[in-house]
Amino acid sequence: DTLVIGGEGFSDEEHMQKIGASYQAFDFGTMSKEAGGKIFLNTVLFGFTCGMLQLPSDLGAKNIREKFGSKGEEIVQSNSMAFDLGYKKGETIGFAMDVMPSSQVKDKMVLDGTTAVGIGALAGGCNFVSTYPMSPGTAVLQYLAEKGDEFGVFVEQAEDEIAAVNMVIGAWYAGARAMATTSGGGFALMVEGISLSAMTETPCVVHIGQRPGPATGLPTRTEQGDLNLALYAGHGEFPRIILAPATLKDGIELAQQAFYLADKYQSPVILLTDQFFLESKGLLEPFELNPKFLEDFIIETDSDYKRYDLSKGTLSPRGIPGNGKGFVAVDSDEHEENGRITEDFDTRVQMHEKRLAKKDQMLDDYVTEELVGDPKYKHLIVGWGSTYGVIKEYIETHEEEVAFLNIKQLYPLPNRLKEYFEKASKVIAVEGNSSGQLADLLKKELDVTVDKKVLKYSGEQIAIEELEAELKEVLG
Repeated sequence: DTLVIGGEGFSDEEHMQKIGASYQAFDFGTMSKEAGGKIFLNTVLFGFTCGMLQLPSDLGAKNIREKFGSKGEEIVQSNSMAFDLGYKKGETIGFAMDVMPSSQVKDKMVLDGTTAVGIGALAGGCNFVSTYPMSPGTAVLQYLAEKGDEFGVFVEQAEDEIAAVNMVIGAWYAGARAMATTSGGGFALMVEGISLSAMTETPCVVHIGQRPGPATGLPTRTEQGDLNLALYAGHGEFPRIILAPATLKDGIELAQQAFYLADKYQSPVILLTDQFFLESKGLLEPFELNPKFLEDFIIETDSDYKRYDLSKGTLSPRGIPGNGKGFVAVDSDEHEENGRITEDFDTRVQMHEKRLAKKDQMLDDYVTEELVGDPKYKHLIVGWGSTYGVIKEYIETHEEEVAFLNIKQLYPLPNRLKEYFEKASKVIAVEGNSSGQLADLLKKELDVTVDKKVLKYSGEQIAIEELEAELKEVLG
């Protein structure tokens, strides 16, 4: 037997008779009003589905309390009543399917990319968020605002993105762990702040939820068009770290690590996601986060403290105001070791080279890439971010001697990555932009030649059928 659920007008009576199907109508709207209003419609449908599939009725009570327990007993009871109404109606279907939970199935979280990034930020110690709303990055702001009281996060909606990023830098200077969340258009206004973070050697974390541009573009669609923006944002020369989660687990782990890396290297860290990643839902088994990434690098200062002490190497110890006897001076102008402005040419060269030297040190904490498929591959697909799922599906459903290299840290890149490409007869890059921005970066940084770029930039995610058609031309 097959059960098809559809809205009013889903099929006409003539078609139903032709295929030998029966039709039953249920007024879920009335049931939800009986439960207290339209807001309970989803709970009514949840109950209806459980009753129809003959699932244990206490399943609803358990899940409702897990979902709504923090909102008070009245909300729990109202949703429980809505569930019961739907459950009783579902039992009348008589659909011959007995579905029972398996004891072998582990508890899993249902979450989307937005929640993953939000959880990761909290796990990274984020306690200050300042931003100006711009979808799809706004959803992360909303999540952290909802969790603010519970986890001690101060959330500020700034008057614009310029103010937002400067608040983030100021919060880090004062000892907080702060972030901004935006999209490409909003980040364009933050660019000068990224330079300020680099010059003052003050940590800064920015999450960019990409969408198609330029300008307003397609606000509710997806694209991977802002890698170059993240890579080259800011005037002057300075290193930064760019991370791109591909899975929900990555979303949590990389968002957490972003704060650790920003703190350790006193530099901007940019977390690149996109609309498809942020709004995609999935299942995730609970896992332990690495407590290492909660370490902070703030010191208690002595009376002779120098913020940019050259004798301490590339990473001068970072003090904050009020934590010790030292005076913590930073400046956006070129500066001496004590943070005071200077125009001395030799000092300029020393300080500039000190900042640039961070790039090599950042590789000590390089976020490990993932190879999917045959380790003895003949051909290699390379991708990043939200293209992960469709490329992984291709690898798992085809027997060609092909593997997939997913790069999670897009910058800086270690030279050892070249080994993956040197083994391949053909290298194919799959990206959600019109130029192949990762492919170009691989050429620039590692002298890797990509033989074929599979690109999609309509605002939609590339589909498996499209990928198969493109790769068939290359791989045969």
